[in-house]
Amino acid sequence: MTGGAGFIGSYLVEELLSYNPKKIFVVDNLIRGTLDNIKGFIKTSKVDFIKDDIGNKNLMENLMSKSDYCFHLAALRLNACANDPKKAYEVMVKATFNLIEAAKKYKVKKIVYSSSASVYGLAGHFPTPEIEPPYDNKTIYGAAKLFGEQMFRSYHHMYGLDYVTLRYFNVYGPRMDTHGKYTEVMIKWLDRIREKKNPVINGDGSITMDFVYAADAAKANILALTSEISDDIFNIASGEETSLRKLLELLLRVNSSKLKSIFRPETMVNPVKRRWADISKAKKLLNFRPEVSLEEGLERLSSWYFRKKNDSNS
Repeated sequence: MTGGAGFIGSYLVEELLSYNPKKIFVVDNLIRGTLDNIKGFIKTSKVDFIKDDIGNKNLMENLMSKSDYCFHLAALRLNACANDPKKAYEVMVKATFNLIEAAKKYKVKKIVYSSSASVYGLAGHFPTPEIEPPYDNKTIYGAAKLFGEQMFRSYHHMYGLDYVTLRYFNVYGPRMDTHGKYTEVMIKWLDRIREKKNPVINGDGSITMDFVYAADAAKANILALTSEISDDIFNIASGEETSLRKLLELLLRVNSSKLKSIFRPETMVNPVKRRWADISKAKKLLNFRPEVSLEEGLERLSSWYFRKKNDSNS
């Protein structure tokens, strides 16, 4: 597994351990992932953690030669890709290509590839199905993810390499990346709530997202691996559209806060003002059912984050 010390990856390792695997190889350079994320399983004999970069071609070949399956989650942040396109190419494109080549060479049985709703850009249809053309993407991150999707598809048709692609929408929960472009707003609001300051919405709060809890996203990976399906793409989301205004109302409610929203002018132009996934395909073919409601997920996120902040200040 690449990126196994990261946000979704750490949940996935925990989920995999319940299936009693012989061994899970976890590769993570700890730039986005953390040792704290994996403290619950790093010492178990079934997990072999390797602190290294997926760009290490020899390492990846060696691990692929010993693996039956692969979950490929490692990636740079969206903003990091924009800030350093060359690094984005090396990590998101070149390393992914080398991983696919190694999987072909050593006849890996199946790969589950983590993609993103970013490939859609601003979709033309809502809720957005997987057949939505990915031509409105304007980000290097989305372009790199789309490259991976297309390489897996071509290698399946040329060489029979089995894979499933998962397009995550707005994944959130404890251990979440506090620097993500679309999710950091939750962290900023939690900071304001903790400081008893009115939280700020930049704009009118009408921008929408489709939030899915991290543990549900991890379970989708297991469903994709264990199904007989190959050469297919699935949206992984809740299938519910939530505005920033509604999100903040929920966050204040679960924290029993009487604070009020402050609306300020939008500070940046966001070309994607709406996200809402059609998850009927994942429900039908993978039996994917999001289990954690947004309200419950926000309660868990708040408890984790406030505990984390208190521990860091003690």
